[in-house]
Amino acid sequence: MTFSTAQFEATLAEIESGMATFSANLGKIPPAAQRATDHWYITDAVAEGITWLATKTVEIGQDILNWFIDLLKGAVAPIYMAIDGFKWLEIRGEANLVAANLTDQNLAIDNSEWSGDAREAYGTAVGAQAAAASRIGSIATSTSANLLTCALAGAAFYLTLAGVLAKLIAATITIIAAYASAAFSWAGAALMLEEAGVNTAIIGTALATVTAFVGAQVTALALLHGDAVDPSSFPNKVWPTSNSAQYSDGTVKDDDADWSLKPE
Repeated sequence: MTFSTAQFEATLAEIESGMATFSANLGKIPPAAQRATDHWYITDAVAEGITWLATKTVEIGQDILNWFIDLLKGAVAPIYMAIDGFKWLEIRGEANLVAANLTDQNLAIDNSEWSGDAREAYGTAVGAQAAAASRIGSIATSTSANLLTCALAGAAFYLTLAGVLAKLIAATITIIAAYASAAFSWAGAALMLEEAGVNTAIIGTALATVTAFVGAQVTALALLHGDAVDPSSFPNKVWPTSNSAQYSDGTVKDDDADWSLKPE
């Protein structure tokens, strides 16, 4: 499964639209409850119960709405994780290209044209350069994988929120219809309380799953940090030197050149 920015943005747009609808429906519940109590056959005790239920429904709905607002504060994180993940893939490609170009198969030193200490040192130094480039590619691969996996987990979480919100909107519609019905339905009016319990539990489970996942990613980040600071490919935390400066004397007309072209 790959992360799609377009699909994720569509999910967020669906959530934002759903929140507006949910909020509007909550505002319709008190007037609907008031109309439901405005009948001669509704006793004061029943009217008080209907009013209490409507008030409690709106309170719970508003709490859920505020919860959604808080959860949406981190909604852009999966997008940036995906963007960075793809950028690290590009870094991996460039690093692996360098490493591939420095392999023995792709970097042949023609004995007929070049000889001497510099040639031997060049061949020796190239191995360290290739290893360092490969190491960059390995780190980039791990970084990209972790970022893209986190982006997918975030997208799945917000998709769950969208599904929960759709159920809550349906519940508010049923509640309003229950208050408007000539035969008042306590079950319909109380549906929001049931949906709130069930669906907030779903959100809680999703949050727990994401939290556990992020914890695993923290461990992966620690391992990645260890890989990044490992000096095996980067002596003294720097790119390996080619030691080529000592062979800077490339003149061919004196008798002390450090290296020279082979005579014809």
